[in-house]
Amino acid sequence: MGLGKTVQVLAHVWARRLADPAGLPSLVVCPTSVLLNWREQSERFVPRMRLLALRGADRESLYARIADSDLVLTSYSLLARDRESLARHAFDLAVFDEAQAIKNAKAKTAQAARDIDARRKLAVTGTPLENHLGELWAQFDLVLPGLLGNERAFARYYRTPIEKHGDDAQQARLNRRIAPFILRRTKAEVAKELPPKTEIVQRVELEGRQRELYETLRLAMHERVRDAVAARGLAQSGIVVIDALLKLRQVCCDPRLVKLERAAEIEHSAKLDALLEMLEPLIADGRRILLFSQFTSMLDLIEQHLLERHWRYVRLDGATVDREAPINRFSRGDIPLFLLSLKAGGTGLNLTTADTVIHYDPWWNPAAETQATDRAHRIGQDKPVFVYKLICAGTVEERIHALQQRKSDLARAVLDGGTSGSLDFAQEDLDALFAPLG
Repeated sequence: MGLGKTVQVLAHVWARRLADPAGLPSLVVCPTSVLLNWREQSERFVPRMRLLALRGADRESLYARIADSDLVLTSYSLLARDRESLARHAFDLAVFDEAQAIKNAKAKTAQAARDIDARRKLAVTGTPLENHLGELWAQFDLVLPGLLGNERAFARYYRTPIEKHGDDAQQARLNRRIAPFILRRTKAEVAKELPPKTEIVQRVELEGRQRELYETLRLAMHERVRDAVAARGLAQSGIVVIDALLKLRQVCCDPRLVKLERAAEIEHSAKLDALLEMLEPLIADGRRILLFSQFTSMLDLIEQHLLERHWRYVRLDGATVDREAPINRFSRGDIPLFLLSLKAGGTGLNLTTADTVIHYDPWWNPAAETQATDRAHRIGQDKPVFVYKLICAGTVEERIHALQQRKSDLARAVLDGGTSGSLDFAQEDLDALFAPLG
């Protein structure tokens, strides 16, 4: 999370290459959004390294050059498609950057990663655990198969006792088991000179028709969820719960995001108004702002207001073809505001010219928000960073913000050797999420 993992891996790869110039090349697998960063960091810090990026529609012809390369780059999105082509080559080291991308061991991408022929495998991530211990198992099983047993045994021996029962003894055993295989870098240890980061929760009150729509949808969604849980149980009702929460979150962001005729007629959003009020003085003061949202449709609505006010901005989301252009314009200081989707811009970018981060909409995975914030608060930052979280008071957003702490507790319990407490997602959590507006 901005602590030099990429440079550290490049140094390791180059040291091994110098020790054995005729040896096998190394491979880096990363999200598409991070490929550019690997290329730039390699060219900057190891200019003599022969780099090969496997990308583009004609990439099949590039496979013949692997043996003559020092470092080969490919993306998770291409891994499953190029499974057979990659399996024909051997590597000295396979590096899986942003390794949380392979947290589902049953996914085709994770299975293709296991097929890679490499003497050693390394998982690199700032967020090895986002939601539950099963994700940690998947990453360890990729690089050190068998260390934590099979998935079923791991769940029985570690995951269920720790997550469901807060078993501190099993937590300690797991910590001892994995500790020799984790090299952890924290900001307190690595970047002691890093300027402070200040987090500010900006609460917004829903009003008028937006508030009425929220309450109407809340009642309907809560009833739907209760019926699903009664019929199938909580464990089998995940899709219904997530869909219900999604609609409530969309109402909080802007009613027009909800695909309902009644919602489309409501053009006023309390949160959007609050955002625009925030942006005006920030831009006037010369602040450099990263604005994140999980909804690209919300970025569309924000753009309309920016254009009306003649505020300059750039944007990056999954549909952006030329990623370098907006990044370079913002980094040069030409543009004060950068709109980013959390998925496309939350990892792999170095944007230390920014001093302000705004999270327009929260989700209960705090690791994703922290990763996004660390686009600015990372090595190379020389200014204090202010992080604003816009949350609609009394709504599902405020309850999600409270539940985020439990996700952070789980990660700390594993990585810092703390205790986990009670971490199960229970019926009372649902009742809190769907509670009436205060």
